[in-house]
Amino acid sequence: MTLDLARRDFLFRSGGGLGGIALSWLMQREAALADASGSSLVAKKPHFEAKAKSVIFMFMVGGPSPLDLFDPKPELEKWRGKPLPESIGKFPSQFTKGDSNLLPSTRKFKQHGKSGMWVSDLMPQFAECVDDVAYLRGCWANSAIHAPAMYELHTGRTLMGHPSLGSWVTYGLGSVSENLPAYCVMLQPEGTPEGGAPCWGPGYLPAVYQGTLFRKGASPILNLKPPASVGSEQQKRTFDLIGQMNKKDLGPEDTDLAARIASYELAFKMQKHAPEAVDLGKETEKTREDYGLNRKETADFGTRLLLARRLVERGVRFVQVYSGGGPLVTQWDAHDDINGNHEKMCGHVDRPIAALLKDLKQRSLLNDTLVVWCSEFGRTPFSQGGRGRDHNPWGFTMWMAGGGVKGGRAIGATDEFGMRAVKRKVSVNDFHATILHMLGIDHEKLTFRHSGRDERLTDVAGEVVDEIL
Repeated sequence: MTLDLARRDFLFRSGGGLGGIALSWLMQREAALADASGSSLVAKKPHFEAKAKSVIFMFMVGGPSPLDLFDPKPELEKWRGKPLPESIGKFPSQFTKGDSNLLPSTRKFKQHGKSGMWVSDLMPQFAECVDDVAYLRGCWANSAIHAPAMYELHTGRTLMGHPSLGSWVTYGLGSVSENLPAYCVMLQPEGTPEGGAPCWGPGYLPAVYQGTLFRKGASPILNLKPPASVGSEQQKRTFDLIGQMNKKDLGPEDTDLAARIASYELAFKMQKHAPEAVDLGKETEKTREDYGLNRKETADFGTRLLLARRLVERGVRFVQVYSGGGPLVTQWDAHDDINGNHEKMCGHVDRPIAALLKDLKQRSLLNDTLVVWCSEFGRTPFSQGGRGRDHNPWGFTMWMAGGGVKGGRAIGATDEFGMRAVKRKVSVNDFHATILHMLGIDHEKLTFRHSGRDERLTDVAGEVVDEIL
């Protein structure tokens, strides 16, 4: 009996000791991460149970036209060639005075899915997925100029210098991946969007929360591969020495140096894990075909969306993917020819977007991944030059899928001309509050002290769009 008790006591104490060692290691790891970055990047608990664990944020640069994609307005045909009625008012935009003649869409709209959601002939592949999608048709923003409007959609303000949505999410939730960035950004190869780096920058948050750019090609992260003459052990010792030297000079306010230290340490881990994450050769031929990797018009955007799926699969928190950027001909900015522009741009994204939604769903990832489609504004129902449309921030459509979204619904509405939001209006603050809510974050509690003020993504506004849940 005494021997049995002693054995039990020995096993209990041994197990407790091993557990203590494990706990100590975890706590030291967390402290090390916090010390290296100036702010902790370890995963943090949300304010409440989250519907989504990650976000794929697709941004269409230039302003697609909901009137030609998702929001049919048959009333426009009756007013063809006439200006907006005086009862609606004048809406001067960037290049027009608001008194141009109305231009009905020439696209063919049909209802799709069990829900009967409207989609035009420009997006036939996406139309197969609408039962998982919720339209926000009453969106509105504050600027008709590209760069300020892009800043607003990304940061909640029309002026640069504020943290991006992805930076706020990373700040609020940390990272669940030790070996990949928490916040990744993928641009169109033709060039940077007009808003530029502030659209994925950390603003006044610690610099460690900025987005990491992924570029086109087999090595999407620059300078990740070490020289052939440098072995892994030698490189690790070099990183350790540099880290020790940097930390001697690291003050509490030096967030740029802290971010650089953290990026070097992350880069060392990524040398082993990132190549596998971005190796699309591991995907089946069917998957590559579904995303359009074998087609000239869809290869680029399809590659980036397939990479986005692989990244969220491996714990990346926020992936920002752009369609459009650089020269005007590679954007959705259809001032001259709405049909020609949108036929080209939809040809780039339709198949890949549908493939992403179906792929996430087939892998049981759609429930945990919030997919967002958005832009800085929409386009006017009146014409510019007879065939194009000007910028319209007064009423446009954005959509969400997955991550707790109830699909097959159109929430809100614009007027009968598609000019302004009139029903269940959704501001940019509301839009951001809803995304944060899906991630388990109360937008009013996610704050950062800056210049004596508790700043937040949604400023002093924002209301969750409950109808989408």
